[in-house]
Amino acid sequence: MNEKSHLNHLLWLTVATIFISTSGALGKFIDMPTPVIIWWRSILATLFLLVFCLYKGINLKINSNKDRWTFVIAAALIGAHWITYFYALKLSNVAIGMLSLFTFPVIIALLEPLFSKTKFDPIHIVLGILVLIGIYFLAPDFDLESSQLQGVLFGLLSALCYALRILILKGQVVQYNGTMLMFYQVAILSVILTPILYFKSTSNITTQYPYVILLALFTTAIGHTLFVNSLKYFKASTASIIGSTQPVFGIIIAYFFLNEIPTIHTFAGGALILTTVVIESIRSKTK
Repeated sequence: MNEKSHLNHLLWLTVATIFISTSGALGKFIDMPTPVIIWWRSILATLFLLVFCLYKGINLKINSNKDRWTFVIAAALIGAHWITYFYALKLSNVAIGMLSLFTFPVIIALLEPLFSKTKFDPIHIVLGILVLIGIYFLAPDFDLESSQLQGVLFGLLSALCYALRILILKGQVVQYNGTMLMFYQVAILSVILTPILYFKSTSNITTQYPYVILLALFTTAIGHTLFVNSLKYFKASTASIIGSTQPVFGIIIAYFFLNEIPTIHTFAGGALILTTVVIESIRSKTK
């Protein structure tokens, strides 16, 4: 890869990261019940991705029944990840929600030996402890009544769902197109969440649709597609390191659009969590 094309791919990876970072501010800002937001996000992203797949001639055939069930489980996990993440944002703030979610690379490192033949690495215990200290800084008062702590706990649950989804899908990524994988996940999730529309009001969509479209198109369809495509040109570790700037971009976006100013505790906890992500990404690069 020559320097010009390398810089070009790097630029698109950064654009993808910024687009995905908008999820924090949009998730906090959109005034609808969380499961309804996720349903709209999924159904609109399904339409955008279907048009893209048809335009690009991407093969949508699923090879086996086993793969179909893998897609269903991955869709349920991405749904649980998005819903718990948006609850984290609404209960606390964008900084705490995004930083709690970014414990997922260390959760993946700790769980991977259970899913594959990877040997357990004791250094992951050290990284796990660093992450726990970071989480303590995010919510120093361990009071279950505190919305800040509830936000952190929902963020951690979201990180666990996201980590499990990545580990389950890892074996499928090689044989399927990344956009096709994303299309099936949001399509299946739209079906799973449809019954929620009978219990939750969607009337606010009339005022909220511009922000929901931004969430479905820029954050989900374009952001995630660009990020998956970047894996063709960069090692997963490099993409992860650049991806770990998402909370930084998210906090900046929230500052300008929601006037949210993180506390010194948030900065300290966030620095520890993101440091472990960068350490693990660099280590995985040298293996």
